[in-house]
Amino acid sequence: MSVLSPAGVVISAQEHRERAAAHHQKVRGYADAFLARRNAGQKHPVEDFLFTYYSYKPGQLSRWHPGAGHILEGAGTGEQADWKFYTTTPDGTSAAGAAVDVTRFRRERDSIVGFTRRLLSSTAARPAQLGCFGLHEWAMVHRSCEHGQRHDQVPLRLGASGTDEVVESLNIRCTHFDAFRFYTPSARPLNALQPTRETQVDLEQPGCLHANMDLYKWAYKLIPAVSSDLLMDCFDLAWRIRELDMRASPYDLQDWGYAPVRIEEPAGRAEYARAQKGFSDEAQVLRSRILAVLDEVDELADAEGAQGAEDAASGRIAPQSS
Repeated sequence: MSVLSPAGVVISAQEHRERAAAHHQKVRGYADAFLARRNAGQKHPVEDFLFTYYSYKPGQLSRWHPGAGHILEGAGTGEQADWKFYTTTPDGTSAAGAAVDVTRFRRERDSIVGFTRRLLSSTAARPAQLGCFGLHEWAMVHRSCEHGQRHDQVPLRLGASGTDEVVESLNIRCTHFDAFRFYTPSARPLNALQPTRETQVDLEQPGCLHANMDLYKWAYKLIPAVSSDLLMDCFDLAWRIRELDMRASPYDLQDWGYAPVRIEEPAGRAEYARAQKGFSDEAQVLRSRILAVLDEVDELADAEGAQGAEDAASGRIAPQSS
């Protein structure tokens, strides 16, 4: 069981083992099929995305982290004590074990912490735009006869000319640079905005499917301060968003078991917007949770700094981080 200590929430060795095993099993539910396909030289147009587009590997995802402010009882001499950004807490106390070194984490990850805070807080403050209808995927294959086709192992539902007609007849207003950068050259001028990496903080908005999928990226970049529980909540949301993203795409995925969301029709656009709204609401909660972790890291690091200054003033030596 978990116990509150002045140094943080202490997680017993038994609870540590149980939660780490449960987390590992959860990750296997997503990753095993991907790893089997990779070993067989096969690809899945929907389910491989989170393991190929993002840089976090299944082995990294499988590691369980309790998050900042938690102490793993008795882990001071175990494997976790040697993981990056962990430190050991003093032996001979009720809180002996391993914990996230929040002071070192904040110091060495200052750039990514600052950017993530700016991006997520500014995104959270904006209204969700729900009228994009997933046209970014269509813009990535505009005039495919000239530019070639992404996911060329999957046919286009409406063919090349039908796909071009949809792109050219609907308003495209993608706000997400990492989707826009994959547009074909002929589709880029059709977008109402011209997002860049420099304008990402200014343009990102909470209705965007890709911005909401990217919460998984910002969560794993903040490991181990972010807990694996929060990380997997972001992963699960991204997994479900990816399915909608591809069902609403121009690709025919019925042989893979995915019914299309026909955004070329009014009923399909309405279906897409409803699902987009639900994902946006879920993502806003996760955004707030990630930002709360960053606030907690600041509070814990400031408290450690104050304690260290007090120890130095009194002649005591504070425990050293590994």
